[in-house]
Amino acid sequence: MRIISICPSNTELVAHLGLTEQLVGVDDFSDYPSRVKTLPQLGSDLAINMGRVKALAPDIVIASLSVPGMGRNVQALEAAGLPHLILNGQSLADIQADLAAVAAVCGVTARARVLNAQIDAKVAELKAIAATVSPLSVYWEWWPKPIFTPGGVNWLTEISELAGARNIFADRAEASLQQSWETVVARDPDKILMAWVGVAHDKMKPALIKKRPQAAQMTAVQQDAIHLLEEHLYCRPSLRLIEGAVRLGQLLHPTAYAHVTVPDWLTT
Repeated sequence: MRIISICPSNTELVAHLGLTEQLVGVDDFSDYPSRVKTLPQLGSDLAINMGRVKALAPDIVIASLSVPGMGRNVQALEAAGLPHLILNGQSLADIQADLAAVAAVCGVTARARVLNAQIDAKVAELKAIAATVSPLSVYWEWWPKPIFTPGGVNWLTEISELAGARNIFADRAEASLQQSWETVVARDPDKILMAWVGVAHDKMKPALIKKRPQAAQMTAVQQDAIHLLEEHLYCRPSLRLIEGAVRLGQLLHPTAYAHVTVPDWLTT
């Protein structure tokens, strides 16, 4: 089967289903597993070159609506008459459903059932540990100007809970919301977690937050509890979020999560 993925998280789902060798093209930002970087790159995930997609004669294009603006790609796929599947995972359950949907189209439903059972088991393990610790309040920042942060209907709120934490904006129904810095200051989180979408780890600096108005009043700033997290483990709706949950638990509650391992099935 000739598969094209036009979103990094979709490429990762394809890989976990054991279908990387069937990929014939990806978006420019897909980078996992590393061998996908040798495939034809078809443009930014917000501006895919549909002419190049069509020239590769795909049997299926795995598209996404996980980032605002990706709807243009879907419209272009429809206009070109290209066969496609649209994913839009916002929660862990959504991601598991997306995995099953890709598997169904590609004829590997048994593999998806196994993976989803393994996810369920790991989530249950992490929930059991989280129940034994006092939850820390956390502020996730995944874009700085203007500030965007995940709300209650978002995988990062779930990941927080699995790691023994509480997203300070979990009370907001949105998956992603624009927020004022003054409101963040007023909610005074124990920890600040920086994971800017599409931004390399070394481009984020805690000093950028410390310079903001009233930042010095915050508990997290006073305790030097601003943490830089890997974008690829927290900002993509794929199975690697489970690794992110394990790593976050070990960061926030090192003793309680010390024995937890990243599952072998997450490595492709």
